Amino acid sequence: QVQLVESGGGLVQPGGSLRLTCTTSGISFSIYAMGWYRQAPGKERELVADISSGNSINYADSVKGRFTISRDNAKNTVYLQMNSLKPEDTAVYYCNARYTRREGVIVGDYWGQGTQVTVSS
Repeated sequence: QVQLVESGGGLVQPGGSLRLTCTTSGISFSIYAMGWYRQAPGKERELVADISSGNSINYADSVKGRFTISRDNAKNTVYLQMNSLKPEDTAVYYCNARYTRREGVIVGDYWGQGTQVTVSS
């Protein structure tokens, strides 16, 4: 079975840092695009950052310059380094693994259980 497990969330003060980790099993990790999404209470889930199998990276405008996504294919793991955190970053953060065929058909799409990040003084 496929498993994605997030860790590293917690409570931090504004301006602080956290590193989120997503460990995976049951997928051919290196061929999957990996992403971090977040969902705040009363809001829709939004893309924070993603990284393709070829290491192309996208960031939401709201986190650009503060967050860094990376992957380690040898460890089947993706990370999200979050610096200069703001209260607006408070949300549950979810890890996503997706494999899309070149014609655009999604053949694998998996989610972790989420980890809470709270930024508050």
